[in-house]
Amino acid sequence: MLGTFANVAAIIVGGLIGTLLKNGLSPKISDTVLKGLALCVLLVGISNALKVNNLLLVFIAVVFGAIIGEWLDIDQKLKSFGDGLAAKLKGHGGKVSEGFVTGSLLYCVGAMAIVGSLESGLSGNHQTLYAKSILDGVVAIIFASTLGIGIVLSAFSVLLYQGAITLAAASLQPLLSEAVKADITCIGGLLIIGIGLNMLEQHNIKVANLLPAAFIPLLYQIVLLIL
Repeated sequence: MLGTFANVAAIIVGGLIGTLLKNGLSPKISDTVLKGLALCVLLVGISNALKVNNLLLVFIAVVFGAIIGEWLDIDQKLKSFGDGLAAKLKGHGGKVSEGFVTGSLLYCVGAMAIVGSLESGLSGNHQTLYAKSILDGVVAIIFASTLGIGIVLSAFSVLLYQGAITLAAASLQPLLSEAVKADITCIGGLLIIGIGLNMLEQHNIKVANLLPAAFIPLLYQIVLLIL
C-alpha cells in the first residue's frame, strides 16, 4: 500500500497548493488553463484508446457497462456525495462536486492506476505508482487552481480504488493477460476522452456511469477460463 499512500499524499499536497493559488488567478486565466488541460486530457485518452486489442469486446463492454452504470446511477451518487461535501465546505474552494468527480475519474481511470496497484500488491514494486504520484501531484496543482478543493477530496477515491486493487492483486494476476490489460487501457482511454469533452463543456457525458465497462474484459477472461 506504500505506493498508493504516496499517490494520495501527492494529490492532497498538490491540491492544497493549487487551492491556495486559486485566488491569485483571474476567471479568464483559470478558464483558459482549464481548457488547455482538457486538450491534454483528450491527448492522454486518445493515446490509451489506440492500444485496443479486441475492438468488438470494447464495444460490448461499453454498451453493457453503460447499462450497468445507468442502473446503478454511479454518476448521480458521486455528484450527490460531492454536493454534500460542497455544502459542508461552502466557501472553501468553489466547484467542490465538479472537482471531486473529475479528479476521482481522472486519477482512477487508466492503466497506471491498475498496473501500478497490481505491481505494488504482488511484488512490492511501487515504482509505477511513484511515477504516477509525481504526475498526479502536478496535475492536482493545476486542476485545483481552477476547480478548488474537490480535487483534494478525490484523493480518498484513489485510496479506496487503488488500495482495493493492491489488496486483491494476488488473486487477479492470473487473469490479467496482456490482451486484457490492453482492452482495459483502451476503455479507460475512452472514458478519459469523455472527461476531456466534459471539461471543454461541449458535451455532458456521464463518464462515471461508464466505469463498469473497464471491468468487463476481466469478466470476459474469467468466463473463458471457466469454459
